[in-house]
Amino acid sequence: MTLPVALAQLAADADGEANVDRAVQAVRAAARGGARLVALPEYAAGWAPRLGPELAQGADGVFERSIRQVAAEENVWVVAGTMRPVPGRPGRSQNVALLVGPDGRTAGEYVKVHLFDALGVRESDVLDAGEPGAANLLVQEIEGVRVGVATCYDLRFPEMFRLLADGGAEVIVVIAAWAAGPGKVEQLQTLTRARALENTAYLLLASQSGRGRAGNSAVLDPLGHPRQEAGGEEPALLHDDLDTAEVARVRESLPSLTHRRFRVVPGSPGMPS
Repeated sequence: MTLPVALAQLAADADGEANVDRAVQAVRAAARGGARLVALPEYAAGWAPRLGPELAQGADGVFERSIRQVAAEENVWVVAGTMRPVPGRPGRSQNVALLVGPDGRTAGEYVKVHLFDALGVRESDVLDAGEPGAANLLVQEIEGVRVGVATCYDLRFPEMFRLLADGGAEVIVVIAAWAAGPGKVEQLQTLTRARALENTAYLLLASQSGRGRAGNSAVLDPLGHPRQEAGGEEPALLHDDLDTAEVARVRESLPSLTHRRFRVVPGSPGMPS
C-alpha cells in the first residue's frame, strides 16, 4: 500500500487571518501535487515567542472551519496544530493536533501530553496537558495505512512512540514548532531518526520555520534515514510516497518490536497516571 504525503513547513505568527491563508494555501498546493495526507506544523493556527490565550480558538473558530473546508474541497486528509480554550478554565488552553478527513469532518484529535517547560520556556503557564493513556492516543487508518500522531516535545519521550507502534502505526506524523538555539537542530535530527528507527516506522516531521523556530522538516524511512529534508529558515513543501511494503520488509529483517522484553503500559509504575 502506497500513501502519497506532503509536509508543509511554514511560519505562523499572531495574525490569525494570515495563518489561515498560509495553511489553506499549503493544503491546496500539497493536494494538487498529489498528496493524500498533508501535515501542517504545531501551532499552525497561531504562534508567538510567548504563548498567550489570545492565540486560542474553539473548534468552531475560523482556523478549524477553514481546515475542514479545504480538506473537503481538495479531498485530502489533513493534520494541523492549533490551540483551543479549555471550557470552564478562563485563560487556559490545550495544544491540539487535529486530524481532518477528506469528508471535511474531524476524524481524530490528540491533546499534547508533554508540555515544554524547559530552556526558559513554560508552556504549562498557558496550557493544560492532555491525559497520558490510550484514550488520548491518535492512530487512524488512512488509505489503508495506519498513521499515528505526536507533537514536538513528545519526541523526547520514546514510550509514547512505542504505544503508537503498538497501536499499529506504520507512519508517525510529528507536528512541531521546535525552538531554535545552540544544538537544537542536531537534537531534533537525532530524536526523529531514533524514533523512526526504534519503531521501524516512517516518521514525518512538519516543523515551523521562522525566527525562534528550527524548521528542518523531514521524511524519514523505517531505518531512520532521511528521504526528504527542508532547511531551517524558509517555508517548504516536501512530497513523498510511503510504501508499507518497506515497513513490512524492515520489520521482518529487524524485528525489534517483537523482541521487546519490557512492556510500556499507560498508568503502570513509574509512569504518570
